[in-house]
Amino acid sequence: MKRFLIKLLVFLSILMLIFISIIFLIGYVYYTNTLHKHSLTECVENVTNNEHFVKHDGLSKYYINAVIAVEDHRFYEHGPVDFIAVARALYTNIKDKEFDEGGSTITQQVSKNIIFNQDKTLIRKIGEIFGAFDLEKNYSKNEILDLYVNSNYFGNGYYGIYEASIGYYNKNPKDLNLNEASMLAGVPNAPSVYAPTVNSDLAKKRQLHVLNKMVEYGYISQEEALSIK
Repeated sequence: MKRFLIKLLVFLSILMLIFISIIFLIGYVYYTNTLHKHSLTECVENVTNNEHFVKHDGLSKYYINAVIAVEDHRFYEHGPVDFIAVARALYTNIKDKEFDEGGSTITQQVSKNIIFNQDKTLIRKIGEIFGAFDLEKNYSKNEILDLYVNSNYFGNGYYGIYEASIGYYNKNPKDLNLNEASMLAGVPNAPSVYAPTVNSDLAKKRQLHVLNKMVEYGYISQEEALSIK
């Protein structure tokens, strides 16, 4: 009986490995087919050639720190995929019995934003991973972060941090204070819910989450967070 169970376990493991390999192969083909329509360089230039594209030195330090804290606090330490975050998200989703964490890095989100459509499919998710590896092979972390903040949707018809900053606060992104930066950093997670003009209570709740993350990872003090709360 024991030998049978061992053989069954080995057989199931092989089947799982084959299944995963096939899924990744399909995802890679999906990614390469997508790039046949528009190369990675063209996808990037669609963002960087925008007249309102904001480079790294044109962003408020508060905003940069808020984005990294809430979206991917190990952004500068890991590669295209953060396997620690993936494992943590998997554990949380199993524990909560719902898909409430994705574990995607900022680079993966850029891959999704500029290469693919927004369809939530497993194959697109795998393709997104291959896109993330290509992005980090060809662009610096700061350049990828710039692509992220300039390709996000912030609700109210605002695409990119420039439109959001001007539209919501009539300020250039470099001039955002902690209150404004922590608010905008939380919006792209769900613009239809967290945009300040949609539901101010939920927007504020999301902002508090951003502030708590900034405190947790040492970007601001508890006193600074409390001054906004």
